[in-house]
Amino acid sequence: MSAIRRKFGEDYQVVNTNRSMTFSAPVKKKRQRFVEKNGRCNVQHGNLGGETSRYISDLFTTLVDLKWRWNLLIFILTYTVAWLVMASMWWVIAYIRGDLSHGGHDASYTPCVANVYNFPSAFLFFIETEATIGYGSRYITEKCPEGIILFLFQSLLGSIVDAFLIGCMFIKMSQPKKRAETLMFSQDAVVSQRDGKLCLMFRVGNLRNSHMVSAQIRCKLIKSRQTPEGEFLPLDQCELDVGFGTGADQLFLVSPLTICHEINTKSPFFDLSQRSLMNEQFEIVVILEGIVETTGGSSLLITPPFHLFLFFSF
Repeated sequence: MSAIRRKFGEDYQVVNTNRSMTFSAPVKKKRQRFVEKNGRCNVQHGNLGGETSRYISDLFTTLVDLKWRWNLLIFILTYTVAWLVMASMWWVIAYIRGDLSHGGHDASYTPCVANVYNFPSAFLFFIETEATIGYGSRYITEKCPEGIILFLFQSLLGSIVDAFLIGCMFIKMSQPKKRAETLMFSQDAVVSQRDGKLCLMFRVGNLRNSHMVSAQIRCKLIKSRQTPEGEFLPLDQCELDVGFGTGADQLFLVSPLTICHEINTKSPFFDLSQRSLMNEQFEIVVILEGIVETTGGSSLLITPPFHLFLFFSF
């Protein structure tokens, strides 16, 4: 009985090439992947030096890319600090004008803001103004030009902070990343014959009734290689043709589809024999991109590396 053992990711697969039967082998020691099983690219940026300032220059995208816990923390801290600072400014105006000493008991005295005689009342006035609540007991009088200027500044600053933070949260919530949870790929990729041609095949399916508009699929082979000039490329990316020339890469993803890569003279697998596959280490990453019908947002799903099974009958 002839068999093939293929190292791919964490596991070994043993295949009987005479009877087209597969057998599972013991799990091999885990090795580092370029793409994790959850689809996250295992890449860390280091030694950036002074280039970290580029993240600050594109602050909006940086906030959108942060994890939810950091977004919520920044959201709460920004509003808390802004509220305390603005309330303190109203309290300072009342303190400088002497409104605090009157305590709201002198009917003949006209304060800057009515019924603001301590910090809690200044804070409540700011919240009422910012949230457009306006209970009516606290208001700016016409004899306080500095209060009018501060009110205009507060309105402009509040609009900018709201647009920035709420816009960031809205974009983060509307990202269709979770749509990928209902797009499923087969766990195993199969090398077998179809229509008399040797092909690498796997399946993809959509669990939802809503369609993926303009769905397009791509395949990348990530493998180290050495150029004829002697240059070593540790993570060289090679495109696997899954029907780009014929339009087969444009999917009408209503029912599960079988994606096929023909192993011909242009395929990077063409020069690999059954024996050479035992020693080769590579990853096949599949990228499915499309527009979510319900939200109109673009969704990108990166699959984890497949387990590779070989089926031959000689």
